[in-house]
Amino acid sequence: MIPSKVHAVLDYLMGMILIAAPWLLGFADNTAATILPVVLGASTLVYSLFTDYEYSIVRMIPFKAHLTLDFASGVLLLVSPWLFGFSNRMYLPHVILGAIEIGAVLMTKPKPVTEAEKV
Repeated sequence: MIPSKVHAVLDYLMGMILIAAPWLLGFADNTAATILPVVLGASTLVYSLFTDYEYSIVRMIPFKAHLTLDFASGVLLLVSPWLFGFSNRMYLPHVILGAIEIGAVLMTKPKPVTEAEKV
C-alpha cells in the first residue's frame, strides 16, 4: 500500500508529467489529445495543494475526495482517445498515464498516517 506522503509526491510528479507529455511525446497540436492532459495535470497540481495530506499548502479537501478526483481523472484520461475521437491518431500515452493514475489510487491507503499511528 502506498502511504499518503508518497501519494502526494506522485501527485505532483503526475501533474507535471501530464502537463509536459504532449511536448515530450510529440503530440502537442492544440487538439483534445493535447489539451486534456494539460488541464488534468494542472488541476491535479491545484487540488493537491488543497488536499488534507502531508505536502499540501491548505488542507481543505478530504484525502478520500482527493482519491476520487484522481480516479476520475485517470478514467477520463484512459478513455479520452475514444471519447474525444483521436484514437486513430494516438492513444498509448493517455491509456498508460490513465492506468498509472488509477493504479496509484487503488494501491493508496485511504487516509493519511497520523502521528499516533507512526508510533
